[in-house]
Amino acid sequence: MTSSTPLMVLGTSSGAGKSLMTAALCRVLRRRGETPLPFKGQNMSNNAWVDQAGGEMAYSQALQAWAAGLEPQCAMNPVLLKPQGDSTSEVIHLGRAVGSCRAEHYYRDWFRPGWAAIRAGLTQLQASHPGGRLVLEGAGSPVEVNLQPRDLTNLRLAQYLRARCILVADIERGGVFAQLVGTLALLRPVERPLIRGLLINRFRGRRELFEEGRHWLETNTGIPVLGVMPWLDELFPPEDSLDLLERRGRKRGAELEIAVLKLPSLSNFSDLDPLEAEPSVQLRWLAPGEELGQPDAVVVPGSKQTLRDLEALQRSGLGEALRGYAMGGGHVFGICGGLQLLGQELADPDGLEGNAGTAAAGVGLLPLRTTFGQAKALRQRRSAAQWPVADGAPVELEGFELHRGHTTALEPGCQPLCSDANLGWVHPIGAQGGLVAGTYLHGVFESGPWRRRWLNQLRRRKGLPLLSERQPHHSRQREALLDRLADAFEQHVNLEPLLDPR
Repeated sequence: MTSSTPLMVLGTSSGAGKSLMTAALCRVLRRRGETPLPFKGQNMSNNAWVDQAGGEMAYSQALQAWAAGLEPQCAMNPVLLKPQGDSTSEVIHLGRAVGSCRAEHYYRDWFRPGWAAIRAGLTQLQASHPGGRLVLEGAGSPVEVNLQPRDLTNLRLAQYLRARCILVADIERGGVFAQLVGTLALLRPVERPLIRGLLINRFRGRRELFEEGRHWLETNTGIPVLGVMPWLDELFPPEDSLDLLERRGRKRGAELEIAVLKLPSLSNFSDLDPLEAEPSVQLRWLAPGEELGQPDAVVVPGSKQTLRDLEALQRSGLGEALRGYAMGGGHVFGICGGLQLLGQELADPDGLEGNAGTAAAGVGLLPLRTTFGQAKALRQRRSAAQWPVADGAPVELEGFELHRGHTTALEPGCQPLCSDANLGWVHPIGAQGGLVAGTYLHGVFESGPWRRRWLNQLRRRKGLPLLSERQPHHSRQREALLDRLADAFEQHVNLEPLLDPR
């Protein structure tokens, strides 16, 4: 086996931990002096990233690129499906939207174009990093028997590249032996030799208690168990919304509670990772229909379907509760789709989010009008923060735009959030100190100094001591988390059977 032989991480099911295990593998190979090239042929996610060329890709592949020490590029995820509701998804090929499709027609209409995009992505990625080793991530289960003939991103890709595969199973879910043995039993004879190792993930307790299970698996499958990864208490960036929904723990010492609206078409929830990682902040995810209460602030995150989420807010009464909260002195912050629905007017002349000519009144907390248009804004941005104002050096914000819709202020008194006046707005509201702000900049909370300035506004209101603004960019903390993940992987997983050249 040459150093460039591809490796692939498969899972017995969705949520088995493939994304983080792939990130760990990338970091470990990088430590060994290799150039790992993360690649997921097809991903379904509304948690997206925009690369330097303005291409759209899944956030999980961006995370894996950082683990590999590389700049994310959309060739690492050439097919991205973004669910829009009603069994329909937007189809992204090599970073660009190429259409939409209903689930029942996807393989009929998009299988061949998708496979072509995957091969083109492989060519682009390998051309940009000669000598690198592909580290592939599968999707869901590789043995969905009704989908195997139309598989785009699991064993078809493994066979095409002659990859060596690791099969990951989540022991926390229970039934780990059935997961592994059942998956292996459903493989076709030509596929079985591709599986070179098994990996048990999320094990609680003393690993020696699983030694009998390890021996049984190796004896009955003939495949080595490469390792048993423990349950990791570190807070890692989420792989998908399932991980997000499982975050229910309370933090000791949390001094601020920030409610985050869990919109039906929630997108880009990784924007909240830097707040989640603040020791003094407790996030409370709030779905339409649940009581708003009196949090210290409310964040309205991105939305894949702004008008549908706006309707859900208004229908549930949460929109009215938000208005009352802000008028009573509360602080509200919207990101992208959250910014749009906090405005006064939303117009959809081309029917991009529903019927052509649709117009709707927003929540009405920002004097903004948004008109949805065909062109999608996809670009990385840098802009100097003009709010919140604080002593000290100016703060530069960086992130990316990913939205349809052009927004304009309806009142001249609407203060710009940063030096680019079209990237965000701030608006005092009510007589009791209410404040509503929003931005199109995904990643706005990643700036440590700016995030702390924003949090210190809330802390002043509660009479709490202010936090230091001397805080690094969140990418530094993400790097440390990836290193700790790789440390655990190296401690608990033996890669030699996978990397053995024989």
